[in-house]
Amino acid sequence: MTAQAKPTSVSRSIKTMLVFPGDTNYHGTMFGGNLMKYIDEICVIAAMRHCGRRVVTASTDSLDFKSPVRMGEAVELEAFVSWTRRTSMEIYCIVRAENLETGERRTTVTCFNTFVAVDENGKPTEVPAVIPETEVEKKLHASAPERFERRKKRREEQFYIDE
Repeated sequence: MTAQAKPTSVSRSIKTMLVFPGDTNYHGTMFGGNLMKYIDEICVIAAMRHCGRRVVTASTDSLDFKSPVRMGEAVELEAFVSWTRRTSMEIYCIVRAENLETGERRTTVTCFNTFVAVDENGKPTEVPAVIPETEVEKKLHASAPERFERRKKRREEQFYIDE
């Protein structure tokens, strides 16, 4: 039985935090690895809100850091399910930095992450389709099959060195 499709708004998740000295490197900017961890966490929440099941990370598309997040700024992560297949979900994440003194906001990172819903035994299980609501969501949804094919090709071309 296939679950009823859900609108994007069901999965939309937002996390905002202040960047403290312990979050930063010697440049005074946020550690990229910490930001990647936060991206994974917010995407897990979005995926689980959509499918109501446990999920595992299947892939993360390239992360391109457009601008640094500086100490003392707020960092906001927003994620939602942009597309689904039978057991997988593509999650779009956008990260914004905000200077709380000036109000200046800028996009620092965007990326797509893929998660697979799993049952109690860790086996992939079906997920509901997603219904895009806004124009941006509709564009992301329409362009998702092309991204899926690129991911599939990338997996096929991966080279692993066995020890």
